Amino acid sequence: MKKTVFYIALCSALVQCTSLNLGKKVQPAVITEQVNFDTDDPAIWINPQDASKSLIIGTDKETEGGLFVFDLNGKIVNKVPGLKRPNNVDVEYGFNFQGKKIDIAVTTERQQNKIRIYEVPSMKEIGAISVFEGETDRDPMGISIYKNPQTEEIFAIVGRKFGPSGTYLWQYKLSESNGKVTGEVVRKFGNFSGKKEIESIAVDDELGFIYYSDEGFGVRKYYADPAKGNQELALFGQKDFKEDVEGISIYDTGNGKGYILISNQQADTFNVYRREGDRGNANQHSRIAEIPVSTKESDGSEVVNVNLGPKFPNGVFVAMTNGKVFHYYDWREFQKIIDEQSQSK
Repeated sequence: MKKTVFYIALCSALVQCTSLNLGKKVQPAVITEQVNFDTDDPAIWINPQDASKSLIIGTDKETEGGLFVFDLNGKIVNKVPGLKRPNNVDVEYGFNFQGKKIDIAVTTERQQNKIRIYEVPSMKEIGAISVFEGETDRDPMGISIYKNPQTEEIFAIVGRKFGPSGTYLWQYKLSESNGKVTGEVVRKFGNFSGKKEIESIAVDDELGFIYYSDEGFGVRKYYADPAKGNQELALFGQKDFKEDVEGISIYDTGNGKGYILISNQQADTFNVYRREGDRGNANQHSRIAEIPVSTKESDGSEVVNVNLGPKFPNGVFVAMTNGKVFHYYDWREFQKIIDEQSQSK
């Protein structure tokens, strides 16, 4: 018993020392207006006509929750109320719908066992798809959208609260039929440790990879194209997190390079890995930096590299935090820390 107590105390001390060495917490440039219940996951839509008018779409995760749409000043400009525990949300561009290309947002509605699809920026609903049909445990949680750069086919990768290792995630091909978005199951995949759950999913469209957080275990990597099979390409970050492995987002620096940022939830930091992998091994990802932030218990997050105006000239990082709000961070603050910490890596 004494050995156990000493071990826990030592681990706690080590975590505190590590946090102290990280320096000051990055402060958000913008804090959004409050939602009604509980923020969980954001998505970012880039306005093609004027990037400074881009939008943040966030989930309010409760039985009578919904989607909230914010401008870059954090003001609520639209909402979709009355959803039964919307969990995660993602956006994609150029979906073929009734003879034209539109942008879409897709969210999981956990208590209805559905994903719902909306046209962006109007937020008009254009489809609702039942997911994990025939399964005992359904409860959809995580979602990420993949657009194949060659074929322009669009897929939704959906996770759930409970599921078996090997088929925890289901991948749906999205199409339009008679004015509604439909989904066809094209793949069931995804190893699971059995420790907690799988919620956060992120897709790198350009490089063709899916990443997801096996929360009590690590980060897993697969091909995004279902034609390439279900082989697990990587498992990383197993010793890099205080407890839960949470929200994943990908920052593109060009030429196939960039950063994968993953929420170290209980430490209130984000761990950073090279998007392109370590030198000589595209499927080996070692932590190169850890960014201390002002978010508390952050779950979902998203990032873009687009110039959004004077506040965010190199892009914005958006994270859920306690207090019914989202935080917007100036990417330049993150890049400064990454550069400082990764020099010795």
